[in-house]
Amino acid sequence: RALVEAVEGYVRKTGHREVVLGLSGGIDSALAATVAAAAVGGERVTGVMMPSRYSSVGSLDDARALGASIGIGDLLELPIESLHAEAVAALAGEGATGVTDQNIQARLRGLLLMAIANERNALVLATGNKSELAMGYATLYGDMNGAVAVLGDVYKMDVYAMSEWINAHPAAGGFSGPPIPEASITKPPSAELAENQFDEDSLPPYDVLDDILRRLIDDDQSVARILEDTEHEPALVHRIARMFDIAQFKREQAAVIPKVSPRAFGRGRPWPIVSRDGSRVPTEAPTSTPDRSV
Repeated sequence: RALVEAVEGYVRKTGHREVVLGLSGGIDSALAATVAAAAVGGERVTGVMMPSRYSSVGSLDDARALGASIGIGDLLELPIESLHAEAVAALAGEGATGVTDQNIQARLRGLLLMAIANERNALVLATGNKSELAMGYATLYGDMNGAVAVLGDVYKMDVYAMSEWINAHPAAGGFSGPPIPEASITKPPSAELAENQFDEDSLPPYDVLDDILRRLIDDDQSVARILEDTEHEPALVHRIARMFDIAQFKREQAAVIPKVSPRAFGRGRPWPIVSRDGSRVPTEAPTSTPDRSV
């Protein structure tokens, strides 16, 4: 309920009536759209599907099913394949492989969302969750685009729990039936920016990741304390702590995050923008950076 009130208040107080967000068919965008529909009414929500060669048919079907279940006002489908090809060609041999290629896709989608919002005098909603922001598993000026990061203070495991709750209590959001497609909840999470890509290729399982992040962020525990209190692998805890520190420069540029926990990112939680001095992590610890580095 706090998220619904936060989105409704922010949209209204900024003088807007409508919102725009990308719909990938995944659980994050599904929950964000559900919150938006409950906040401003489905008829004032524009959902935009922006498929590429990596988008599965199932994901598009899930996005359409979501749009129907929450009574979305307008559901657009804007394929990005030709735009992507032109963007890569414009680099004139500079190269666009790996993460660069993935980020181009994300930024093209962000560009389209902002253009649609400009034309409709609407606000773009970012759909990334707290776990992704903590790890920097997001693209600046791409999927981080937006006026409000609806789920920016919601860990991934809580995204699952909230999705299951609203499906079990649809009337609480003003819906006649479960709004979120079951497939969006049960399928393995994927950014669908590369062939056979899954979040767990770059991140640990979310139940493990969230436990470590809650200790680091919410409980302000040191790496040493986490290792003392848990059976998590030391190398993994060091890696997560380091990635969290490195990703602060991204979080500084995130959209406004509705605070629904004691330790939300943003103004209420000052943190050094950069910390490459090794103060948190011993020099022998792994110093990985997330795949979507910028």
